[in-house]
Amino acid sequence: MNQEPLLIALLMISMPTGWLSAQDVTDGFAPEMSSGVSERTLQTANDYLVAAANPLAAQAGNDILARGGNAIDAMVTTQLVLGLVEPQSSGLGGGAFMVYYDAADDKLTTFDGRETAPFAATPTLFQNDNGEKLGFFDAVVGGLSVGTPGTVKLIFDTHQAHGTLDWASLLQPAIDLAENGFAVSERLHTLIANDQKRLMTHPDTKAYFFGDDGEAHAVGHVLVNQAYADTLKALASGGADAFYEGPIAEAIVDKVNNASNPGVLALADLSNYTIKEREPLCVSYREHDVCGMGPPSSGALTVGQILGILEPYPLDELGPDSARSWRLIGDASRLAFADRGRYMADSDYVPMPTEGLISKTYLTERSKLLDGQTALESVSAGEPEWDHAMLWADDESLELTSTSHFSIVDTEGNAVSMTTTIENGFGSRLMSGGFLLNNELTDFSFSTHNDGVPIANRVEPGKRPRSSMSPTIVMKDGKPYMVVGSPGGSRIIGYVAKTIIAHLDWGMNIQEAINMPHAVNRFGTYDLEEGTGATDLQDELEAVGYEVNIRALNSGLHGIVIGEESLMGGADPRREGVALGQ
Repeated sequence: MNQEPLLIALLMISMPTGWLSAQDVTDGFAPEMSSGVSERTLQTANDYLVAAANPLAAQAGNDILARGGNAIDAMVTTQLVLGLVEPQSSGLGGGAFMVYYDAADDKLTTFDGRETAPFAATPTLFQNDNGEKLGFFDAVVGGLSVGTPGTVKLIFDTHQAHGTLDWASLLQPAIDLAENGFAVSERLHTLIANDQKRLMTHPDTKAYFFGDDGEAHAVGHVLVNQAYADTLKALASGGADAFYEGPIAEAIVDKVNNASNPGVLALADLSNYTIKEREPLCVSYREHDVCGMGPPSSGALTVGQILGILEPYPLDELGPDSARSWRLIGDASRLAFADRGRYMADSDYVPMPTEGLISKTYLTERSKLLDGQTALESVSAGEPEWDHAMLWADDESLELTSTSHFSIVDTEGNAVSMTTTIENGFGSRLMSGGFLLNNELTDFSFSTHNDGVPIANRVEPGKRPRSSMSPTIVMKDGKPYMVVGSPGGSRIIGYVAKTIIAHLDWGMNIQEAINMPHAVNRFGTYDLEEGTGATDLQDELEAVGYEVNIRALNSGLHGIVIGEESLMGGADPRREGVALGQ
């Protein structure tokens, strides 16, 4: 059956328009499409709902739920289709964090599918022979940046524990789409064209993304990926073992070690990889519990700190158009990011004051720093309570945009919030088996020490790099109420916090909260989303002491609110996703 007309039609649904700023292009990464915020309509459903960053992926997940599958089943299919149709953002060669609510057991838990540093990696992995840090893209492109992928293990292990439909049947939609082809969207075409130089570095990647004339595949071109289909067929019959051992694993290791800028990944890294189920990290806010991933993610800690610092302030009275609201949000974020840079890393490797960072006492003391009328002149990490002594230096890692997020709620009330990534757009630019390999190791600090003090997020064998991914489930009276998350590098934290505030404090529905213009402050400069009403805040924010930068802010927020009578879903108009349900 020729599916081309349907695929093209689906991919043209509610396409966002415009581009990132010229500065983003010169910064050296493939820009995402964004210029202001176009329209999206709140989607309501009675039984189940999927909100994902691509209409083909959302439809595939929706179809699984319509067949009687649960949220975990739909998660598998949604992820596999996303890895095909937006390969620059996530896929089999990357990793993911998932927050999951199991309705039958009334249990909230999290699954860590983050990539790991190879056992042969050393703290000086991204330094030259003179001990100097490599340039970011000198480290990214090629095998040196590739960590052990975790996504396949995550989707397989969680399906084995919580899925209901046959594993192989969940892979078939992505297999069919890979063999029949999918239409290249405007966004994918633009990203390929803007990353042409790096994507042409390696023959397999060049052959897949470009035509014989050397031009990026045009919008509407039907892109077939038989290698991806063949990989999925092997997984359908062999499960995760078919990925982490045998020919697929051998091909990955060979590609990494024999590429330009070779890496140190080995077969033992793949065969020994494990998913870690971790307790969720929750912070109380406005009579809700905002829950997400603990370390190695900085997401839930930093989102939780922002909200905890803001708790004493009447944001509901101030409203979303008040510069005072955004001064409070901006400085709360700066304080949280200062702690993030000092303390947060893989807690399996470094001791962390996790409980101290989110204690009510500590956050209340930090919140008092916002009592003035102007922006804080300077911000530094606080001194949370420790259960042991440890000194860390501030981190120097760079975390760029890409990644994807989807949210799912099924008929039984199970909920999935999953953020999934290969790190930078198009990852390492290496392909194997029809999928791109991550560059996740560049989320580590390139420096090992600062003035003789060790950096918590330095490279170590087997360690998981710190992440800003913030898949979140907001609980109310012990039950899921809001499922949300976003891509966007370290700005993910601000995007998620803003959306929660917009809904809980300012009464916006989930689509309105997602649509709301972005204003993000991590390290002092206030980023305001170009082409939106956020720019109206510029003069007032500058008047209270901020430097302001007008720029594109390309989130990919996808969320669901669980009401008493219906589900309400929203998709980020800055990308091409949709919310679908029944």
